[in-house]
Amino acid sequence: MKEAVRISGAPAPGPDPSELLVRVARGDQGAFATLYDAVSGPVLGLVRSVLRDPAQSEEVAQEVLLEVWRTAPRFQASRGSAMNWVLTLAHRRAVDRVRSAESASAREHKAALLERTPAFDEVSEQVETRLEREQVRRCMRTLSELQRESMTLAYYRGLTYREVSELLSVPLGTIKTRLRDGLIRLRDCLGVSA
Repeated sequence: MKEAVRISGAPAPGPDPSELLVRVARGDQGAFATLYDAVSGPVLGLVRSVLRDPAQSEEVAQEVLLEVWRTAPRFQASRGSAMNWVLTLAHRRAVDRVRSAESASAREHKAALLERTPAFDEVSEQVETRLEREQVRRCMRTLSELQRESMTLAYYRGLTYREVSELLSVPLGTIKTRLRDGLIRLRDCLGVSA
């Protein structure tokens, strides 16, 4: 922004910004236009120094000046100058924008990482399954032939105890004992706690 060059040395005195804010608080649009002309340059400069992006700086400066229009009744001259009040609003809004942008960037980064992370490792899962199968096969070989035959019929072919008993022509109580003893031996072999 170019400033007007003054030959007389002293700038022409304008209306006091505090006075203008009091009038803006009452809804005086003319006072707001004058205040806007007085503070828009410093507001944009401050916001640009925080944000560094010209387009976002202009947007935030516009938001700040809109906030000045809306919140002018909150201004208290006893707590500081009108220019300081407006610049404080501008600085806070600019810092909020920076924090919001950083937060959004962090969320996007986190979401991207989650998309790349597989729910589980298929290869690892397959290896574990194969190892468990091999361990069960190894433990099945430690059973007696009668226990292994009863276990295979009951747990791999899905027959009931009674059907295993009828198929092998052995009393039901004997089948139940073989299966119980076989399960105990498998549990011990696999290292499963009861």
